[in-house]
Amino acid sequence: MEENNVEKKSDSNNKKEVVDMLLSSASEKTLDSESMILETQKRVWGALKKGYQYSGVANESDKFLRKNVFSKVDLVVIYVDLVGSTTMTLEMPEEKIAIIISSFAQEMAAVIRQHEGYVLKFVGDAVIGYFDAQSNGLLASDSAVNCAKSMISVIQKGINPILNQYDYPDLMVKIGVDFGQNMVVRYGADAEHSHVDLMGPAMNIAAKIQNMAKPNQILIGNDVYQRLHPNLQRDFVSVVWKKDEWKYRSRVTGEIYKVYEFKG
Repeated sequence: MEENNVEKKSDSNNKKEVVDMLLSSASEKTLDSESMILETQKRVWGALKKGYQYSGVANESDKFLRKNVFSKVDLVVIYVDLVGSTTMTLEMPEEKIAIIISSFAQEMAAVIRQHEGYVLKFVGDAVIGYFDAQSNGLLASDSAVNCAKSMISVIQKGINPILNQYDYPDLMVKIGVDFGQNMVVRYGADAEHSHVDLMGPAMNIAAKIQNMAKPNQILIGNDVYQRLHPNLQRDFVSVVWKKDEWKYRSRVTGEIYKVYEFKG
């Protein structure tokens, strides 16, 4: 009986340590977020004021893809697209457009890396990233959603206040997130230098979900929602579509694939 009590006490202590660790991590994340916003402001200010050039970063995504070439991997994919870039070209000096779009892309990439994700590529005024879900799809889903929330925060609190000082319009984004298997493909025989990329349902649906989002809205697929921590799930509500507005079906059930919007 005494041994059982000792074991129970030990389990209780272990659980308390895990909770304390998670709370500590959450606290550190908040501080990191504040620092991230300040660093963003410095970089964007420098880019607009002095033509600041972003330093190159090691392409961790390229390493990950080459390691998994011709394999199917579970990933959470995130698409973030800049809203109204065409209008911006009519309202802003031409020499500043490229700087702002480049700064936006680099800052979104920094947020992805901050949340331990990979930056796949920049496509025009969109950024595509992904999170490795092979060992833990729950953690990857939480990370992707927290990343999306941080992106909105960095834009609203970091980038836009600097743009406002130049009387430039605010930036807004549309974000789509989905989970699933994707094939890593290599276009060519050269294992080290041939182009590598991702293709698969999650890539396609994440892009389509993002396309349906409104400015500054985060939409996630059901396969992500089902893997979220309950505390994060409470921040989302199911999207009610108009007739034929959304017709993509679940890869598992064949029913209309549910999409959820972040309400916070």
